[in-house]
Amino acid sequence: MRPPMTPQPARTVRVFTQRFSSTPLGARLARHLALHQLHAWGVPHGSDASDTVALLVAELAANAVTHGRVPGRDFELRLTRTSHTLRIEVSDTRGERRPPAHLTVPRPLADSGRGLLLVEALADRWAVLDRVPVGKTVRVELDLDGPSVP
Repeated sequence: MRPPMTPQPARTVRVFTQRFSSTPLGARLARHLALHQLHAWGVPHGSDASDTVALLVAELAANAVTHGRVPGRDFELRLTRTSHTLRIEVSDTRGERRPPAHLTVPRPLADSGRGLLLVEALADRWAVLDRVPVGKTVRVELDLDGPSVP
């Protein structure tokens, strides 16, 4: 005899996944399509959440193109929207080049080194994960206060 099933609340999860060329154009297209998809999911252009996602996707995609590029390999953007959370994942195929475990503030006139500090400041949570079979994924999560997904 099986135990009675506990009813689960209805929960909608929406997912958008797309691969892009590891070029500056690919990074710009990733940001553009991410904002278009958010708008389709009820997060309007120009809202605080949309503007934050624009910055995060731009930074993560630029990092994938700059630091995670392997010639002939694409990077991948994945957005996952639940009722209260938006997850952004950017994956590349260069697993040996990982962000530092501890972020440090760059020298005042340094040309780089501020991107992940921006991610740290804007995201509610973020992590770097291994990607199977090869590469890494930078995962960022934002807690959304807006209307829930229908």
